[in-house]
Amino acid sequence: MTPSRSGAGAGPQPGSSVVLGVGGGIAAYKVCEVLRRLTESGHEVTVVPTAAALRFVGAPTWEALSGRPVSTDVFTDVPGVPHVRIGRSADLVVVAPATADLMARAAHGLADDLLTSTLLTARCPVVFVPAMHTEMWDHPATQANVATLRARGALVVEPAVGRLTGADSGKGRLPEPEQIMQVVTSVLARGITGAGLDLAGRRLVVSAGGTREPLDPVRFLGNRSSGRMGYALAGAAAARGAKVTLVAANVSLAAPAGVDVVPVGSTAELRESMLAAAAGADALVMAAAPSDFRPVAASRDKIKKAADGSAPVVELEQNPDILAELVAVRAGAALPVIVGFAAETGDDGADVLEYGRAKLARKGCDLLVVNDVSAGKVFGREDTEAVLLASDGTSTSVPAGSKAALAEVVWDAVVARIVAAPEPDTH
Repeated sequence: MTPSRSGAGAGPQPGSSVVLGVGGGIAAYKVCEVLRRLTESGHEVTVVPTAAALRFVGAPTWEALSGRPVSTDVFTDVPGVPHVRIGRSADLVVVAPATADLMARAAHGLADDLLTSTLLTARCPVVFVPAMHTEMWDHPATQANVATLRARGALVVEPAVGRLTGADSGKGRLPEPEQIMQVVTSVLARGITGAGLDLAGRRLVVSAGGTREPLDPVRFLGNRSSGRMGYALAGAAAARGAKVTLVAANVSLAAPAGVDVVPVGSTAELRESMLAAAAGADALVMAAAPSDFRPVAASRDKIKKAADGSAPVVELEQNPDILAELVAVRAGAALPVIVGFAAETGDDGADVLEYGRAKLARKGCDLLVVNDVSAGKVFGREDTEAVLLASDGTSTSVPAGSKAALAEVVWDAVVARIVAAPEPDTH
């Protein structure tokens, strides 16, 4: 496939040419917000709806939001050859909602309207964001069409789970506009083609957030982790084609599009879920902040203040070391690639990187992301900076920037190790 014009590794370029294909589903109304966000980000957006889509949201709405004329057929502006020109000039094509019918036509190479013709002429990344009832998504015909599109290099995002049309609930809901934009931003930032979906077919497990260890029914020991870094990692991996399980400890963020979320509370629950999800995974990333300690025994009742003003004594014990246990379970195998995180502060004994290198050696993981968290840095913020340490002694400094940008650096390093891993001996 032809490389995207924005170039691999480039940031999302204002003025990128984006084609927004709209399928004929009730979720089309949510795509209006996606269009607004794209145009406000500086992208030039051409909306190409199907005829059925215009029965849900009319052409004047798409034209008003995009500032461009809208057509569904190949006979409008024939001298301009739109069925070829639109696809050829695009940096990205996003189809949302991608209905079962639309994906079937795309998978079989039909070109009976402007959108399907555009899909055949596009030589840029193509993202399908499905929305339909659960039974339609699960049908073998739909799954075969999804597999075909993915095999050809398209990114087909897993639909969300939630309320569908009417009283139904289940898998098939269109992800929220913010989640769709995260995928779009990641794809545009990488400037990838289908060949650049370098995590396609890979199973990845990411942890996020901070665990809580109960002291009594209303109090707990916890930490300041927001889960933003883990969520950025999960979203970036899904946008690179991976099947991602996100084990989330007490996180209130919206789940990234196409990611399976396993909610947990305590370190014991995080350990159990990570060990269960690790089976068959290609990479594990421990971005969560598990509590190092827990009360030996949590009080069944709320701990009351003492009349004499004395404070209660809470006896603590160490929690299991989940990262070290994941490394031990791997038992020297090349996969899964294991990534840890170290939130460190320097002191009179050593600086942040010295502590990071000692932790990398102690844990035995392949990569360690070291954050300097002194003076309130990193936690809960959109931006970060880090040093990525590798078990071979190399290091990569990641300057201040978004957590999404750091996520791409981490996955680049993981991909290099997955590719270099020897094939398992099946004899």
